[in-house]
Amino acid sequence: MQVIIELENYLLALLPRLGINKQRELVRLMYEISKRDHKTPVEILPPQQNLNFEQAKKILLQKRYPVNFKTARKDQFYLPKLELNPELEADLTERPFSPKDIYIETSVKDSPLADRIHSAFPKAVFHETDGKTQVGSPNFSRRLDTLLIHREKYDFLKPCPCSCGSTGCGYNLVNLGFGCRFECEYCFLQQYQNLHAVLLPANVDEFLAKIDEGAFRMGPFDRPRIGSGEFTDSLVFDDLTQYSASIVPFFRERPNLQFEFKTKSVNIDGLLRVGGYENIVVSWSVNAAPITNLAEHSTPKLAQRLQAACEVARAGYRLGFHFDPVVIYEGYQQDYARTVQEMSDMLPHDKIAWISVGTLRFSRELKKQIETRFPKNTILNGEFLLDFDGKMRYSDTQRLEAYRFLVPLLRKTFPKAVVYLCMEDPAVTKLF
Repeated sequence: MQVIIELENYLLALLPRLGINKQRELVRLMYEISKRDHKTPVEILPPQQNLNFEQAKKILLQKRYPVNFKTARKDQFYLPKLELNPELEADLTERPFSPKDIYIETSVKDSPLADRIHSAFPKAVFHETDGKTQVGSPNFSRRLDTLLIHREKYDFLKPCPCSCGSTGCGYNLVNLGFGCRFECEYCFLQQYQNLHAVLLPANVDEFLAKIDEGAFRMGPFDRPRIGSGEFTDSLVFDDLTQYSASIVPFFRERPNLQFEFKTKSVNIDGLLRVGGYENIVVSWSVNAAPITNLAEHSTPKLAQRLQAACEVARAGYRLGFHFDPVVIYEGYQQDYARTVQEMSDMLPHDKIAWISVGTLRFSRELKKQIETRFPKNTILNGEFLLDFDGKMRYSDTQRLEAYRFLVPLLRKTFPKAVVYLCMEDPAVTKLF
């Protein structure tokens, strides 16, 4: 890409004996500073006599990490090769979900879900498959072109795969789908999902049959919490899958358990039709307005999510909210305080079961995916360091500042809700 070539040429003119690996590190630093501060290479690293690599790197690290340069260990600065591919950039055009190719496994071809899919997408090309056929594009941005209706055989029920070494919240997952139609810049599926298609299982009855024999973790709750929002949005496809029509009555008869639909969507008609109960929680991911508007592409705005929450609360469901990921930037506290105030003004406080808080974190591989798919992103402008679990995180000091602001505010505003930290260092979690 042209920006990489320009940076390489500038550095070679400045430091003509620079090796490939050293050049890679300086290009990375200059790119990130330039993107954040909107400065030219000569403004970032002006020519000077007797400049060497060590001096140049120190200057750039100080500029890139002004908050953490003096306190972070040098091995916490992650400086991979900068690889930008315009062909993999996300397509942010607003359009309805309308897959071009639909694969249906032979074993579920006569299922009610298969029938609904045939009716919903009459112009799609349908294929029957034995489940072994490779489907989908190698480009993650093309995943919505392909839909696979299949029989899930393995991941019916399992513990949430928390970050290694982090404090778990006792979440238990049912894998009702893989893939999402939203384009959130921080979404881990960009790096995690190796089959670039939307996968929807047709055998929800087999999932539910496993529940009564399951062994569940508890976490900070009075009952085991089971949910479906890890590898897909729980409700974004519910008009097609109608999973809620089976899940809600099933858990209504099991008050010793609680089920969570975790979502950003407002696709709640199915929930309203079946009616809620106190052990069934519908939870929304919420954020500061700049993050919702600029980094959660194709998603409903906060007011729409809160309006949907009010509707399902009136239908008998309890509510949950997830401030995850909290993004740290100049003025973030005021923006998150406004979100909390808007929630307080609109929501029935006594219906809120829990609220989680977690700061932005991501794998090293995901960082490269984000900057390739969303080259105009601002969420990566923060000072991310390699942390205890091998992920990129804000420093302990920055995370503590965010939690010491937001957690007390939430507990004061919603005193009946359980407020907890998500996937955090145990040393940090115990402070709250």
